[in-house]
Amino acid sequence: MAQLFPPNANAFAKWSIIGGLILVVLLVWVMAAYARIANDRVGVPVEQPVAFSHRLHAGELGLSCLYCHTSVDTAAFAGIPSTETCMSCHTQIRVGDPRLAVVQASWDTDTRIAWNRVHDLADHVFFDHSAHINSGIGCSECHGPVHQMDGMWKNEPLTMAWCLDCHRAPELYIRPREEVFNMDWQRPADQLAFGHSLVKAYDINRDLLMQCSTCHQ
Repeated sequence: MAQLFPPNANAFAKWSIIGGLILVVLLVWVMAAYARIANDRVGVPVEQPVAFSHRLHAGELGLSCLYCHTSVDTAAFAGIPSTETCMSCHTQIRVGDPRLAVVQASWDTDTRIAWNRVHDLADHVFFDHSAHINSGIGCSECHGPVHQMDGMWKNEPLTMAWCLDCHRAPELYIRPREEVFNMDWQRPADQLAFGHSLVKAYDINRDLLMQCSTCHQ
């Protein structure tokens, strides 16, 4: 009976399989590299429809983070302040200022301001602001010295490795709950021992911090 396949068919099949595996590995590597590059716009200001200054509002005026981000301690999302929040001051302060034209138009037409997102995690990542706030992780740990920023940008890479640094050793980053919104808070000299006591006091489950399902639900 004549051969259906030529003598080199086995070699061709073998190298096709090997080549396919190499292609899959390269594809995964390229996707991971792209995800890291796309998520690495640290320190790059994000242009907004309104030139809102955290330096002025949170720094010079001393407004609490909670005044604008009202759900940060009770919900997964910090929330973007509504136009009503802005106008609670600006119906009396700097009325008619051209820098607030977009805010005024939003108020007059009852339409939301199209703010541009600064922190955009991957769809497979779940982050709960309230869980971190109530566990004593300060806003500045992730967002940096917001009270010194005129614009807004990503202060940390927010990569998985960066997140795991804190999840592996929360005692190095934790602070008293009453200091969570204090942008000027500094770690004490005995942060390690102090942090261990807070981890115990706040009943933080270290095993849960290292489970994949905690962040990937």
